[in-house]
Amino acid sequence: MTGRRRPMRRLGDLLPATAAALGLEDELRLARAMAAWDRIVSEHVPPAAGETRLIAIRGDELLVSATSGAVAAELRLRAPTLLGALAAAPNGVRARELRIAVRPAAGGRHDPGGV
Repeated sequence: MTGRRRPMRRLGDLLPATAAALGLEDELRLARAMAAWDRIVSEHVPPAAGETRLIAIRGDELLVSATSGAVAAELRLRAPTLLGALAAAPNGVRARELRIAVRPAAGGRHDPGGV
């Protein structure tokens, strides 16, 4: 059987259309933003790496959790830099405000605790 094969495509190129077809665009956007947030915090605020998580995107506002008040204070101080880097990231999210909820880590690992 001889047939033409379709050209190979990268899985990452198929995800947006697949997510749209399944009604999962917002979930894909959040998952990408969460990965970008972790990377950006690691680059710009290394002591906060692993101590903060992006929880939600609500309009032009990001909601993140922090494991302590000190981490939250550092994120607030660096908010303009963090928001700018997130907007500049591939598939970036543009936000004007960063809201931070302090949620201490449970069992030594960051747990947003149902925020």
